[in-house]
Amino acid sequence: MKPPAEVVLITGGSSGIGRCIGRFLKSQGYIVYGTARNPLKYPDFNDFPLLKMDVQESASVREAVEALIRREERIDILINNAGVGITGPLEETPHSAALNAFETNLHGPLRMIQEVLPHMRERKKGFILNITSVAGYMGLPFRGIYSATKGALELVTEAYRMELRAFGIRMSSLAPGDFATNIASGRYHSPILEDSPYRDTYKHSLSLMDEHVGEAKPPDAVAHKVFQILRKKNPSVHYTVGSPLQRFSITLKKLLPDKLYERLLLNHYKL
Repeated sequence: MKPPAEVVLITGGSSGIGRCIGRFLKSQGYIVYGTARNPLKYPDFNDFPLLKMDVQESASVREAVEALIRREERIDILINNAGVGITGPLEETPHSAALNAFETNLHGPLRMIQEVLPHMRERKKGFILNITSVAGYMGLPFRGIYSATKGALELVTEAYRMELRAFGIRMSSLAPGDFATNIASGRYHSPILEDSPYRDTYKHSLSLMDEHVGEAKPPDAVAHKVFQILRKKNPSVHYTVGSPLQRFSITLKKLLPDKLYERLLLNHYKL
């Protein structure tokens, strides 16, 4: 007898990469649910059900997970996708904005994981995929906070994998490069201050970031990569998806001396 379709929960599923992943997984036979802070803002959304959830609030996370368990009796796969972008000179980035980025990009996934683990452990199975970023493998100029949030999630994935091994629960991370999504429009930008010593270099770097996103391809490749990972019996710790140059940049980071790699980034960002 054919096993029942697996239930997938995707945080931040109303747009961008999360929506693309959800649509593709649904087309492959998965039972897909997404989340949004306010599903009522998307009255025409009919790709898959959206649960009301704010990953920054533990009670909201708990209520959404419990509602899904009541409806489907299980969560087989959690995809931690919800995230926010943030740019700015580190010296001039408001601490409140940095905390907000960590609350969503790191503590949000931690809340989700803590909430689904008891259910997965009871069934002795489950898979958690953390969507990080190529930026999490390196400290990028004027994206330092974003790099830090995603890099921290990469390390959390490594530690959690070892802690969960005895329970039959698997975990991996997937780091996308630049893809054409609405993340640029929703990204927090520290204001360009006219009297700032970083004014010209930060302004130029912002233009480069928007240019890279504008020239990027739709996130279909991310959805296909997620599907490939979910089908693996013994998934690896880390995966990447993006242009050859973006993926190769991680390899270079491992191979080159720190100062030489730093020089490459300085040249790339024309700093």
